[in-house]
Order: sequence, then structure tokens, then C-alpha cells
Amino acid sequence: MQKAKGKVVSVNESLVGVVCTEGAIMNGEVAYIQIEDGKRLKSEVIDVKPNNMAYLQVFEDTSWMKVGDLVEFTGLPLAVKLGPGILGSVTDGLQNPLYELAKIEWFLERGLEVDPLDENQKWYFIPKVTKGDMVTGGSILGSVPEKIFEHKIFVPFSLYGNYTIDQVVKEGDYTIDDIIAVISDSQGNTTELKMAFEWPVKTAMPFYKRSVPERSMPTGIRILDALFPIAYGGTACNPGPFGAGKTVLQHSLARHSQADVVIIAACGERAGEAVEVFKDFPELIDPRTGKSLMDRTYIVGNTSSMPVAAREASVYLATTVGEYYRKQGLNVLILADSTSRWAQALRETSGRKEEIPGPEAFPMYISTLISAFYDRAGVEILSDGIVGSLSIIGTVSPAGGNFDEPVTQATLLSTGAFWGLSRALSDARKYPAIDRVDSNSKYPSLLHQDEVTFLLQLLRDGKTIASNILLMGEKGITDEAYIRYQKAELLDAVFLQQNSFHEVDGVTDPNRLRTMFNMVKDIIDAPVSITGKAEIRSHFNFIRQAFLDWNYLKADTEAFDKQKAKLITLVNKKSYATENV
Repeated sequence: MQKAKGKVVSVNESLVGVVCTEGAIMNGEVAYIQIEDGKRLKSEVIDVKPNNMAYLQVFEDTSWMKVGDLVEFTGLPLAVKLGPGILGSVTDGLQNPLYELAKIEWFLERGLEVDPLDENQKWYFIPKVTKGDMVTGGSILGSVPEKIFEHKIFVPFSLYGNYTIDQVVKEGDYTIDDIIAVISDSQGNTTELKMAFEWPVKTAMPFYKRSVPERSMPTGIRILDALFPIAYGGTACNPGPFGAGKTVLQHSLARHSQADVVIIAACGERAGEAVEVFKDFPELIDPRTGKSLMDRTYIVGNTSSMPVAAREASVYLATTVGEYYRKQGLNVLILADSTSRWAQALRETSGRKEEIPGPEAFPMYISTLISAFYDRAGVEILSDGIVGSLSIIGTVSPAGGNFDEPVTQATLLSTGAFWGLSRALSDARKYPAIDRVDSNSKYPSLLHQDEVTFLLQLLRDGKTIASNILLMGEKGITDEAYIRYQKAELLDAVFLQQNSFHEVDGVTDPNRLRTMFNMVKDIIDAPVSITGKAEIRSHFNFIRQAFLDWNYLKADTEAFDKQKAKLITLVNKKSYATENV
């Protein structure tokens, strides 16, 4: 098919108007703009107009672009290359490996494109089909070892109908460009298959059989696992103001969540935060495998210093890779930081196209795009009965911490868990600063539902009593109410708050979570015979400090058991008249 050609007729930042001079244009196809210095800038057709006109969204800096520059259309949509070699890599939003780009130029030069997967690396392919077998799109041809996983090699998902295996290579070492099988359809048309294939990033991969997210995913963060969990295949958002701990929470989830594959989409955030991940993750060890954390991680580094238009591509790139590894039968977690930057890029493009603006100048269709993004998460039962899942956690950065703005509201409607970060809690250094009362989740907890209800009711009571103390002072409430308030404060301090940077307290496995909850519940249920506000305060202060010391000790050690015994003794203590806090 002859490729269409055109020329530039207008330039407005990353939005370029073109006229087609040869052939026909298709919405969503990739185009290259030839600029004066010989570089070809990658772009995407986002709007086709009458009279052979179209708008392109350019993914790179448009400096020195001018009217009359030539445009070549590919006829293909923006796609991601899927195959072995993705895990452990760091790419930009267009799947260019950043470390390979760094070998070419110290600074990121526009117009550079590098093969996303190493075409020279050999993979040990083990075939699982033989000549004469019937296959279809998504059928497994074989597998290769990739990092800590068995990477399945598929018949491309874009192939429909039944095919017959005509040829398949023997077990051995092959590159991703080697032909590993030849298949034919009922008309005798043959197709050569390789280990890697491409898939359009804006097209969701079809589910073989979709299931409901029901199994809670341990994150190592107590407040999430106990009160506001996320399930395998679920969705969550953590909106909050600047400095409330969104990025630290995301990094903790990336390190400690019990997911097989973690994909970090640094979408428009500061470069320093992305570099921190680049530096730290290769040095960290995954306690479940004993291997480097990067062996299960893929990073899309599209920071705020990169072109705005590429933010959208980075979000869809991460999602498509996540869907691919879900097809492998793995549990995948995507951390998008921040979806607000993606929405701001959409707002800029919409404004340049002179579309009718919605609330706060965001496009009218912003909620549809956000909903479609989160809808790509889910649990999939594959053809061989294996279950894979894709969970998505999106960070939202509303201006001034205003949760009523359009992006936050659209996200709340699309996600199953809401982790609202509180400025008051972060100012009080109560981390994670997830609002204990306003946050919610529809997924099952690692605790029983009646236990979750018990904790939430105590927190609500504590908040109500705290408001009364603020109005009337401690003397204005009864000792019974003050004890209830102190129990709520104790629960917050020793169970919900967590030191993300501590080796032990930074992550709590399900067994330890259960042990800690049982101890907290025993303390809350224990009758307190002490009277007087000062005595009551001293009683709970001693318990709080002993519990915090216990949190920092490794489980199943002598020190851990001794501190637990000390804690039980303090709970049963009757008086603190001669002691100072």
C-alpha cells in the first residue's frame, strides 16, 4: 500500500496542522515530520479534517519546524513491541531505551529512535507445538526464560481464525528477529512468526475470560492491607496535595507489593523522582526471590522535562505492557505517577485544537478517557486455566489538594479504592497520610469484615471526641470518652502509621499484620480502671512507646518476644502515680 504524504501548514507548539498531498490519512496513524536539520520527528494523527487536512500531535520538541516541511505517514497506529527483554529495562514514553539513548548522546536528542528490544540477544526457545497443530491468536508457541519468569511466546493476538503449524524451529537459541514458526490459514496463506510482535497502545487486549477482583493483594502497608485494600486486578487512586507523601507511597508499593511484575509509569513527574528509582531499584533485593528488584520491574520514564505530548503515550505504553504480562499468567501492578500530568497534557492539546472546554478547561471527554484507562485493569482466566491480573494505582495531583476538580472526580468514579491523602496528617507527620475516615475501598481486606468495621468505628469515635476536646477542652468530657479517644490515638500511632524507610517497620507481611491486629484489639478491649486524665494519658503513652519499639523488632526473635511480654504487662498495669512520661 502506498504511504500518504503531506506538508506542514501550521505549527502551534506540539500541535501541527498538515495537508495531505498524496494518498489518504487515517486517524490514529503515526507520521514523521522531516525538519530542516534532517531529523524526523515522530507524531500521531489526532484529528482528520475536511479538504485533506489533519492535526498531528508531535511527541518531540517542534523548535525550528516551519510551514512547508514534508510529512510522511506510515499507515500504522502507535504501537508497542512486545516480547522477551522488556523486564529490567527503562524506556521513554515511545519505548526508546533510555540507557541506549544515553550511549548516543549525553542529552536526549530529538528524532532519535532505538530498537526497544535487544535484537542481538539470544533466547533459549523451547517449542510447545509441533507441525500440524491448530493454533489461533493468543495460542502459546513455546517459552523462553526471562529473568525469574518463564516468558511465553504467543501467536500475535491480532490474528483471527484458525491456523495450522507448517514449520516450527527446534529447541535452541534464537533472537527476537529469527523466524520461529510458519503458520497457514484455510486458504493456504502463510504467516511467519517471530518471538516479538507489535500491538496498538490505545487498543485494549481482548480478555479470554474476565473475572471479578476478589483476592486482596498484600502491599506491606498496614493501613491499606487492613482498612483500604486493593485486590489483584483492582484499581485505586491516591490523590493529595503537594508534600503529602504520594511519591513515597508509590515507591513503597513498588518495592513491597506482592505482585509478580511492577510497571512504573513516571508520567510528567519531576526528573529527580524518576532518577531516584533508576538508582535505587537495581540495588534493592526482592525478598521473595532473592534477586534484584529490577528483574520484575519495567520503568517508563517520561518526566516533566520531556515533551508534553509524550505523556499520553507513556500511560498507554505502560498499560499495554501490563496487559501483555497479564496474558503470561502473572499478577501485574501499574503505578501511574501522575495521571494529573497526563490530563494537563490533554487540556493543552484540546485548547490548541479550539475544542469546547469543560470544567477548568479540561476537555469534555476527560472522564471517558480516564474511565477507559482504568477499565483495562482486571482479572483474566486464560485458555489454559491460569489466572493473570492487572492492577492499576494512579496518583492524582489536584491543585491545592482540591478533590472536587474534574480529574479527581473522574478518577473516583472509575476506581475501586480511594486513598485520599490529608494535608493535616502530613503536617502532623502521620505517615502514610491517608485519611483514616474519608478513604474507602470496595475490595476484601486481609482482616475479617467485622474486624475492619470495629477499627473504623473506633477511628470515627476518636475523631468525634477529638472535635469535642478542641471545643471544650479535656475537662469537658468524661473519663470514659477520654479513654475511647486515647484508644483511637493508640490505634493510629502504632498500627496505621508506618516508617517507610525502616528495614522492619517499612513492610508488614500478612502474618505479622494479624499478630499486630490481635495485640491492638486486646489493648482496645482491655478494661481501663485508671481514672483522671493525666493517669489515663500516662497509661496509653507507655503502651504506645512499648508498641512502637516492638514494631521495629524482627519477628520470631528473642527480643521480639520479650518486648511483647513487656507490652502485655503494661496493658494490665493499674497505676502510674510515681512515674513520669
